[in-house]
Amino acid sequence: MHRLTVALACVLTACGGATPAAVAPDEADETANLKKTTPGESEGDEEEEEEAEEEAIAGIPTKCRSTKDGKVCVPPKKFVEKLCQDVYPNTALVMFREGTPWVRGYLTRKTKAWNASGGASADDMLPRDEEVIIVRYRPPPKGGMQVSGAGGYDALRWDGSCVTLAMEEVTMDLPPKKKTPILRWRVINPNLREALRTDEEITATYRARKKECKGVEMGAVSKKCEKLTIKLSDLIVAYVRGGGALPTPERLPE
Repeated sequence: MHRLTVALACVLTACGGATPAAVAPDEADETANLKKTTPGESEGDEEEEEEAEEEAIAGIPTKCRSTKDGKVCVPPKKFVEKLCQDVYPNTALVMFREGTPWVRGYLTRKTKAWNASGGASADDMLPRDEEVIIVRYRPPPKGGMQVSGAGGYDALRWDGSCVTLAMEEVTMDLPPKKKTPILRWRVINPNLREALRTDEEITATYRARKKECKGVEMGAVSKKCEKLTIKLSDLIVAYVRGGGALPTPERLPE
């Protein structure tokens, strides 16, 4: 019992983080286009049943824990519960940076976005080869008929929303070209924008897009505006994948 208490204390200590700041106005706009889904349950999640109750997590964790089957290494349970109750595009950028410990997965087929955790999810289709971060393993239900391929994962998308995937809908094998949803500049926190604009090409594209689009990102926009929006998104992804410096987001899972 003494050894178990000490071990749990070590786990709890490693889960600390920074105090979350106020919600950024730009980020609130993005969530207006997202829908709520019916909460789901993950039955038989054995590694979570054996895990002690964790302290509330305010920051972004930097260490992962292996699921009982040893297939993936995921963020702490409490952090994931908060992460998947809302949409956190800025947290996603930090977690997708090169060098972070999170396991990347890739869609094996075109898949409808839905969130079994009950939080918001984008009302769209995920394309084949979209890159995600595995944040929770959902094992097959205990008892009853065991179907081959049953179970699955909760995953974090580049846009900051969570999506629930069946086992056969995701692979850890690297595709020929990793895909991402279009990232919207207006939902990125000002402190992260400042960091991104240290990249000269991002700054030049941002200015060109602002001039061409006249502050509009969606709807009736010119073809040139659409192309510049996609280019800016691709440059942000490249910066993040390249390990570019990013500060702690102003809004964190809470």
